[in-house]
Amino acid sequence: MNEVAERDIQSRRAGIHALGCLLLVGSFLALSLVIAKLADESGAPRLSFLMTALIAAALILSGLTAARGQPMPVNRRTLEYAVVSGILFAIPNAVSFLSVRHVGAGFVALSLAFPVLVTWLLAVTLRMEQLRMLRLAGVLLGLAGGVVLALSKGSDAEGAYGWAALVMLMPVVLAFGNIYRTWRWPQNAAPVFLAAVMMLGGALALSPFALTLEAGRLSELFGSARVVMLLLAETAVFAVVYFFFFVLQRIAGPVYLSQIGLVAALVGTLIAILLLGEGLPPNFGVAGILIILGTIIFHRAA
Repeated sequence: MNEVAERDIQSRRAGIHALGCLLLVGSFLALSLVIAKLADESGAPRLSFLMTALIAAALILSGLTAARGQPMPVNRRTLEYAVVSGILFAIPNAVSFLSVRHVGAGFVALSLAFPVLVTWLLAVTLRMEQLRMLRLAGVLLGLAGGVVLALSKGSDAEGAYGWAALVMLMPVVLAFGNIYRTWRWPQNAAPVFLAAVMMLGGALALSPFALTLEAGRLSELFGSARVVMLLLAETAVFAVVYFFFFVLQRIAGPVYLSQIGLVAALVGTLIAILLLGEGLPPNFGVAGILIILGTIIFHRAA
């Protein structure tokens, strides 16, 4: 077998591995939103629930990294990475957990379709990718669908405009996170360890708000068997999601990684409608067509 054929086989294997990670991470990300809604309906303090699940999942991944003997450097770069990536990770997760009561898990899941578009725009701006007009057309169509969706959801529920607007800002923060994690990736650090430090940084960023806005409610996480089971489930989901999330970022880069939102949007919307009984917002069909058409054009222009 010649060298070119060997490289071709390795490239195909990497593509299969990346696709597998993409589908797994996107599906589990949607599942985390469903668990968040169920926890909220069970009366769990939302920010405390998220913070505790992040800490527990980070400890699991740290232990796994240590058990495998992989590098876990603690230095200025990894501390910076933990803080900045943690903040960029905590903000959209907190918005998801707080808004799911007001706009529904399906709407939050659909918002995850947009980071791929925003990530690409940032990558072009930073000259990490070339500008292609057809891809730009796809971006504009997708964003138009997002505007229609946000306005429809806001009119569908009284007082939901503010929450819908916050949810539609999530893709921007997620896109900055995608770019930052690649741009400032520490050398000689295992991807799983970086996932753990990001979650710890995110939990640290959330702690002042959780301890202030939900003061004295941490014990409620352990006062109900249902909430405990949901907390354990969310911890397990986070551990799986961010284990493969960082593996995917390492092998495929920020723009490919951001496609997890498309999978999460589809899976999360289906779960919200079929299992949680959520209804579709007005103009959902128009928004969906714009999003799907924009996404198809975006990827065909790659």
